[in-house]
Amino acid sequence: MAKFVIAGRADCPHYAKAELLADYLQKNLPDFRIYKITQCPDVWEEWLENVCEENKWNHKNSPIIWRELLDRGGKGLLLGGYNEFLEHVQLYYGVTSSMTTEMMMIIAQENLEAHLEKKQEKENLKGLISPLQIWITSAASPACYNLIPILTSGQVFGLHTEISLTLFDQEEVEKSLQGLVLETEDLASPVLRSVSFCTKVEEAFRQADVIIVLEDSMEEEVHTLEDCLRSRVPLCRLYGYLMEKNAHESVRVVVGGKTFVNLKAVLLMRYAPGIARNIIAVALGVEGEAKAAVARKLKTAPSCIKDVIIWGNISGNNYVDLRKARVYRYESAIWGPPHFSRPVLDLIFDSDWLKREFVVTLKNLTDTGQQFGGILAAHSITTTLKYWYHGSPPGEIVSLGVLSEGQFGIPEGIVFSMPVKFENGTWVVLTDLKDIEISEQIMARMTSDLIQEKLVALGDVLTFQPYQSDHKASVYSDLVPDENKHLAVSDVEISELSHHTTSVTPSFQEPISDLEGNTEER
Repeated sequence: MAKFVIAGRADCPHYAKAELLADYLQKNLPDFRIYKITQCPDVWEEWLENVCEENKWNHKNSPIIWRELLDRGGKGLLLGGYNEFLEHVQLYYGVTSSMTTEMMMIIAQENLEAHLEKKQEKENLKGLISPLQIWITSAASPACYNLIPILTSGQVFGLHTEISLTLFDQEEVEKSLQGLVLETEDLASPVLRSVSFCTKVEEAFRQADVIIVLEDSMEEEVHTLEDCLRSRVPLCRLYGYLMEKNAHESVRVVVGGKTFVNLKAVLLMRYAPGIARNIIAVALGVEGEAKAAVARKLKTAPSCIKDVIIWGNISGNNYVDLRKARVYRYESAIWGPPHFSRPVLDLIFDSDWLKREFVVTLKNLTDTGQQFGGILAAHSITTTLKYWYHGSPPGEIVSLGVLSEGQFGIPEGIVFSMPVKFENGTWVVLTDLKDIEISEQIMARMTSDLIQEKLVALGDVLTFQPYQSDHKASVYSDLVPDENKHLAVSDVEISELSHHTTSVTPSFQEPISDLEGNTEER
């Protein structure tokens, strides 16, 4: 069998003449086969040079024609250009071409148009199957190590969605990023198209579809809380600018971390106003801790606890609302099918545990920032992304930090954790929930610190002023009376730290209110 490869510039008339002659031979000779290659005029010379260099040929013009030695193996046998091919065909097959110059030019133009259309079709198809571009900031952090296996498992975006990971961090940790890239490649995940790292700021978030903002790794020391708050602004300003400049206009940004999660989210919204709606703060870490604490009390699995609501500051002064919480598959005298559930508060009779031990447990976890130290951080972020893309479980309440528009009496312009549901690729605040009103005292305590954080960070206020209640008694006896045991207070008051020097990297050492209503430093 004779197989000939005919390659040429898409607009070359001699290629058109050779192509037509080869088509005639293939149609009339059973053992004659051809393979055609066309290249755009602007890349033809470079392509020809590479082919000749690879095969050690010497050819300068279009077309180039060679014979593939299918029955012998090895490289092809160069015939030359159009004249050499015509001579070969006349000698072996007794066939020649009578195409006029005018016809050659017409076919050459048609070839060019067909080539460009085919190229555009390939680009369009490539666009349809292009991987989801995911960027992770502070990629050398422990949370990223736990994130990657979940992201590449196919559980978040689906088994039919390919992803491309880019790990972004400072140049000082480039070796760590290189090692992490190699480990990720070793996973051999079928959904992972590529993984790379980036340390160049100007390249950050290029073509990003998803951006995961982890705890920043700044090492400079700060002497006051005010300095710590203001230190967040430069990085968020830079990230916001780069997100709007380099990322897709529909990019989705998920903010996690150990400290000032709400503040970082609202700052990113300020400096990237075009994508503000697509910036959210992850609250599922705190929600998961609350569910686990309740489950231990009821001696059941945390996955059986649903509809716990986290209000307020995700990494600070927040409140756990159990009024809508329900437990499924609970072993008791009353039993039902898998969809049967009972209110959590109907099964917890120890109001003192709710007001004290439960609150202290969650408060300690928030103080230390453990909810974003690794496994739980990764799970919370990836679950939030999964819900964002595929919807949250029908009828289930999810806690999420979003920009307030005045819902539930929350002041506008701050990022506040509140109940939502995910559907159709977006989130919706559940403003139609009944019996979830929050007292002015509790709301003031939650919103005051968030407003103060934002004002101090932006320089509108010089000194942070912690919320001061008019009540002198214990905050727990005052805000969580027996008849309202459904509200659990995770009270992490932030006051001035002018006498302490603290690194930004660890969780900030914050004073908290003890059970008697006094303020003590940890």
